[in-house]
Amino acid sequence: MILFALVIIVAVMLLVLGFEMFLVLGVPALMIKEFFYGNLPDPVVIQKILGGINHTTLLAIPFFILAAELMGEGQIARRLTGLVKVLVGHLRGGMGYTTIGGSMAFGSVSGSAPATVAAMARMVYPEMRKAGFSDKFSLGLIVSSAETALLIPPSITFIIYGWMTGTSVAKLFVGGLAVGLVLGLAFAIMAALEARRSGVERGPRTSWKERVIAVRDAGWALGMPIIILGGIYSGYFTPTEAAAVSVVYAIFVEGVIFRELTWRKLVAITERAAISTAIIFILLAMGGLLSYFITLAQVPAAITGFLEAIQAGPIVFLLIVNISFLIAGMFIDPNSALLILVPPLYPVAMALGIDPVHFGMIVTLNISIGMITPPFGLDIFVASSTLSKPVLTIISGLWPFIIANLIVLAIITYVPDISTFLPNLVFG
Repeated sequence: MILFALVIIVAVMLLVLGFEMFLVLGVPALMIKEFFYGNLPDPVVIQKILGGINHTTLLAIPFFILAAELMGEGQIARRLTGLVKVLVGHLRGGMGYTTIGGSMAFGSVSGSAPATVAAMARMVYPEMRKAGFSDKFSLGLIVSSAETALLIPPSITFIIYGWMTGTSVAKLFVGGLAVGLVLGLAFAIMAALEARRSGVERGPRTSWKERVIAVRDAGWALGMPIIILGGIYSGYFTPTEAAAVSVVYAIFVEGVIFRELTWRKLVAITERAAISTAIIFILLAMGGLLSYFITLAQVPAAITGFLEAIQAGPIVFLLIVNISFLIAGMFIDPNSALLILVPPLYPVAMALGIDPVHFGMIVTLNISIGMITPPFGLDIFVASSTLSKPVLTIISGLWPFIIANLIVLAIITYVPDISTFLPNLVFG
């Protein structure tokens, strides 16, 4: 136990000193190997690093990242958001609803919260301020709404969780649709209350002719979520195949139909997507190594034994899970939190009879909250960079949304049917 405590201390020190996350994950794993399993051949380490990411499910990640970059640079994201604005923009607080709906629409074809923040911030922030929403509320809503991209399928977080646990990614996608809608509804209620409090006026009502035109203009953009989700839910595509199709479709629509995509843009977009993919896969490789040694050391069994000793059931365990992820989300990036905490906690959840899809929803919602939680929430810095706004200004607008998130988290945690009803209905 002393050596395990030493390993944890080393990991925390590396994190505090600002080392890259792959070292924060990798060095403790190598320490465990040397201290506890010194007789284990060194090639096993290489096998676990490379073998851990040699999985077809993970091929969906680079494709979805590339698709998100293509849509953010082109017209698909703008046209989806424009359609939402035409449908709900005339309501009191309509730009708030447009921000939420637009983020969910963009998330339904990208699976990336940072990409959603970057794409939506430029489009809706000026419109929200013009509509009468305060600066802080506008920033808070834009950053928070992007969370839905991790819940509305396709979600990169669900793909990683499914790879780590063996849970059906298709079932996670269906469950995430319900949870994402609940979170979006909570934000919509906040937008409605803020609109009344601030005296935000109704926007001009659009005619049916304008709505028909907006639907027609967004037709090719709507094809993206229809192809991805329809293909997955019908069983025609696997998530990986759907991701590949989304890239081909995005290139065709942006390059041939909208004529926004040039060869120069395509090269730059592909380069950015490749860098993002490399970062994620390096973390996954190191996380896989750490996960192997955590399992080898029977850490899940020790946690289960501790919970049995204190007679803690699923309610207390899930509370511990939420607290652990919320604290981790304040200091490390979401993928790292996933890689560190899921391996020891998932087997315990299964031992306690918790549905794997339900547990995945809890984990992913916690990851989403971590994206907007100070001091190191990634989406905060993406919004700051995109809009040239001080980080503290964005954080000050986020607190009401963090509270709303915690309320939704409590509901999702202790009402499992919200997460499991749709997957059970669709897949039986």
